[in-house]
Amino acid sequence: MTSENGTGLWPNGDRPVALRDLAELSGLSEPEVLELVEYGALTPADDATGQWMFGVQAITIARTAHRLREDFELEPHSVSLLLACLDRIRELEAQLRTLRAQLPR
Repeated sequence: MTSENGTGLWPNGDRPVALRDLAELSGLSEPEVLELVEYGALTPADDATGQWMFGVQAITIARTAHRLREDFELEPHSVSLLLACLDRIRELEAQLRTLRAQLPR
């Protein structure tokens, strides 16, 4: 399921990541990952086995959450709020790029 990428293990392709693996790959504890789910920063995928599985993108989100928590000593709710703001900024930047591309040159 994982391969070495020079900085640790990274899941291959679109295969889901288990809660335990997400915690290990991000530097967060399992309870911290669960708090991020509770606050809506991470969304587990449906899994027939009853275990929470996450998409590969969740690793990037969880690693960012870990950095924010460590760098700014934030509580999980604050980290979730900041992650939502960062996501909104990315959306707005993408819209701005699209609009700028439509302008006459």
